[in-house]
Amino acid sequence: MTTAVPRRAVVTGAAGFIGSHLAHALVQAGAIVVGVDRRDSATDPTAAANLAVLQGLPGYMHVTADLLSCAIEPLLVDANAVFHLAGIPGVRPSWGPKFTDYVASNVLATHRVMDAVSRMGVPRLVVASSSSVYGPTDGGASVETDRPQPSSPYAVTKLAEEQLCLAHSAQAHCPTSVVALRYFTVYGPRQRPDMFTHRALTAALGGRSLRLYGDGHQRRDFTYIDDAVSATIAAATIPTASGVINVGGGSSASLLEVINIANSLAGREIQVHQEHPRSGDVLTTRANRGRAQEVLGWQPQVDLHNGMHAHMRALATELHAEEPRSHALRSFDDSAPPVALADLVLLPRPTHS
Repeated sequence: MTTAVPRRAVVTGAAGFIGSHLAHALVQAGAIVVGVDRRDSATDPTAAANLAVLQGLPGYMHVTADLLSCAIEPLLVDANAVFHLAGIPGVRPSWGPKFTDYVASNVLATHRVMDAVSRMGVPRLVVASSSSVYGPTDGGASVETDRPQPSSPYAVTKLAEEQLCLAHSAQAHCPTSVVALRYFTVYGPRQRPDMFTHRALTAALGGRSLRLYGDGHQRRDFTYIDDAVSATIAAATIPTASGVINVGGGSSASLLEVINIANSLAGREIQVHQEHPRSGDVLTTRANRGRAQEVLGWQPQVDLHNGMHAHMRALATELHAEEPRSHALRSFDDSAPPVALADLVLLPRPTHS
């Protein structure tokens, strides 16, 4: 597995979950990084929390700008690679009137980025795609050559985003090679609060109920954030890499199994409220990792149990820091066994599987 990093990189969506981890890893490895995000950390608490790890680091410069309207070329001067992670995530909100926002952020802004990258002669662009482009499957592992069948408006925009970049790159005059990474259910510290792993662990820590859409037998290929970041960096530095590549953690598990792991880690039983499945959710996602291993030399290192262990440790640290200010996440029944937050804070870091 390569440990090389671009000398100078641009990370769009740097105030997001994957973007902030990626930017931090690049800077720690010696790269100069320009992070771009339209969310202002002065007014957006989530952006502020994600960017806190980057604050004051030499080699990192943050720009608050909207890729739909800002001048992109000045951001790309002397860049060896652009990691385009900016966009609007989420299946459920993409149905209805908000779809225009998805198109604007995931497609139109991407067109502006790719056009600027090509004009500036940046040699490599890595674009964040999603396993959701595959749509419903027979339960087997999805291969990059499978015919996409997106089953939500969000998935449609992610397919359009990756294919738009690849179409640009295929032009004879384009100096930029493109790698589109189809991420499979990335989780870990600073994950979005609406994602299932975060919700399950938060429920377990705080003694709160958990809303479960469907019967819980839906299976996902869970990918720990550190593994996703290492694949993303490799996609920018392997000279021969191009095209679509799956990034799946190899931890195929049902949502009920995730709940059981959360129960085990917290030492309490989560109260589950089952609701109807949501439109656009598929029953199974599973990545064929053959191309990632062959092209990137990449293999995931953190299994689901150890990854959730690290994720809970980070959440416990956050809760421990918030205790003097708020008891909102600790308003559980007095009869429930207490969670030893101090013990969780001191849990060891994840080990390789």
